Formats: sequence, C-alpha cells, structure tokens
Amino acid sequence: MTEQKEKLRIDKYLWAIRLYKTRSQATDACDKGKVKHLGNTVKASKTVNIGDEYNVKTEARKWVIKVTGLLDKRAAYSEAIKHYTDITPAEALDVVKYQTESFHTGKRLSKVGRPTKKQRRDIGDIIDN
Repeated sequence: MTEQKEKLRIDKYLWAIRLYKTRSQATDACDKGKVKHLGNTVKASKTVNIGDEYNVKTEARKWVIKVTGLLDKRAAYSEAIKHYTDITPAEALDVVKYQTESFHTGKRLSKVGRPTKKQRRDIGDIIDN
C-alpha cells in the first residue's frame, strides 16, 4: 500500500482501485466520456484529490465513488476498497440488478428454441391445412 502525496492521474487511480482491469481500459473510458467529475467528462491526465466524487461507467455497472485515499499501485481488492467509498444511489443499483437478470447471452437451453425436423414437419402440416 503506497500512499502518494503528489499528483496521481485518474486513469491510474481507477486501475489501482480495481474498477478497470487494465490501465489502458481506464484511459479509454476517460477518453470516451465514461468518467465524470461534477457533471463534466475528465481527461485521463486529471489529477485526483481526496474528497473528489466521480461518476464512473464500467461494463458491469455505474459507480459513484468518493476518493478517501490515493493509491498509485494496484493492490489486493481488500486493500483497494479502503481508498474509495461507493456512494452509488440504491435506485441505480436496482436498475443494474434488473439488467443483469434480463440480459440474454445468446445461448439456448437444451431442447428449447429452434424446432426439430419433426416439429417443423408438424408445423408445416398444420399451416397447410
């Protein structure tokens, strides 16, 4: 756990606290406007300060985090969570929960989905009559 007193970039911070798997993913998220501070998108080079609040959109969910400590090197999850507070509103969490339950992966259950040859013939017989 390295506490840093100098400048720390937002992309490096988001990577260190494990919101993004790689630092380049964190940089891309900043470039694409998925990281906001006070309603404005931030560049990857923005300096992080203790007490700042950020809206972060990852693949998994939307986060609202408050910086409680600066972490410049990736650490274990148990250490990383000590450097921010998740202040995401409960309504946003409910929406994400609903979305993940209803998300369709494209895989069908066995014996469910497309009809078999016999079922197609039976359907054809019904339609023809």
